[in-house]
Amino acid sequence: MRPQTSTLDPLLCDFELPLQAVYHPLGFSIAIATNSADVLAGAEESWGSFQRLFPEPAVQFRIGVLEGSSKECPRPPVCRGWRHLISRIADSENFAINDTRQGSAFAWLTRAAVENRAYLRYYFLEGTACSLLEPLYLTPIHGACVRLGQRGVLLCGDSGAGKSSLAYACVHKGWAFLSDDSACLIRKRKDRVVVGDPYRMRFRQSAVDIFPELKDQRRTLRATGQLAIELPTANQPGIEKTPTCAIDFIVFLNRTQGKPPGLWSFPKDKALQWLEQVACFGEKRVRNAQKASLRNLVKGDVLELYYSDLDSAVRQLEALVRENAPLASKAWGEWGGRVCV
Repeated sequence: MRPQTSTLDPLLCDFELPLQAVYHPLGFSIAIATNSADVLAGAEESWGSFQRLFPEPAVQFRIGVLEGSSKECPRPPVCRGWRHLISRIADSENFAINDTRQGSAFAWLTRAAVENRAYLRYYFLEGTACSLLEPLYLTPIHGACVRLGQRGVLLCGDSGAGKSSLAYACVHKGWAFLSDDSACLIRKRKDRVVVGDPYRMRFRQSAVDIFPELKDQRRTLRATGQLAIELPTANQPGIEKTPTCAIDFIVFLNRTQGKPPGLWSFPKDKALQWLEQVACFGEKRVRNAQKASLRNLVKGDVLELYYSDLDSAVRQLEALVRENAPLASKAWGEWGGRVCV
């Protein structure tokens, strides 16, 4: 894996990348060219369960791997952007450059980086794929998504609000699963349809106290660099999975001991402001399009769920979905019925 430099190719523009494969993260296509089987193994682990759902042309990602000067895994990369360009740089030997307008990226990584599968997947494969696909087609949402029957619920809230745990609790009660912490709104559609990763769930390590069956699952990196528990739902036949979901309700989670459990109307302007936080990179026209899609999203019912335990939270969500009644200026109590506010 040593670079074959020459005066005719000092930047390794023509470096041979003989291994090629196409994957379909979130139903869109990404074509990878590399010289490392470890890269394709990581891509298979992240996206091997996805099927192609959308006809858009594949984004392109070239990944060259060299021996490197260190056998240590590099530090997490620093991301910076300007207009349609995004850099993801860990050090002088491990970096990626994205052109979001063209839908293409290239990276150079060391053997130590790609042999650390969690590092490779989170920081370079999945991170780069998102930063290519989102500006072209999607609006990111910090939320979990589950569906009961044909009605979808988007669970929103700050980190630690309990999105993953509540989504998993819903799955145990027969809900279909789409995502545990992030979803993406499809911008070209006028309806409110999201895509996500239904083939794995990630939990904080403390989730073992609630769900003991998670203790033997593998650990992977979180966005903070901390370890998380990863559950491969693709291998769980008892979990119904859905790659897309129409959103009927947006529910902000408020885990508290100080108020009785219930579902209450939530200000749409406040919801929009919270959702817009993730529309934070790319060209202005892209961010404007993403914000427009979020304004359309909050035209549906937006509520806040007060809860202290997962069982009561699931019961309230089930009542919400099955009742199918107007929700403006109403609260939904755990013990049946609606209470005017």
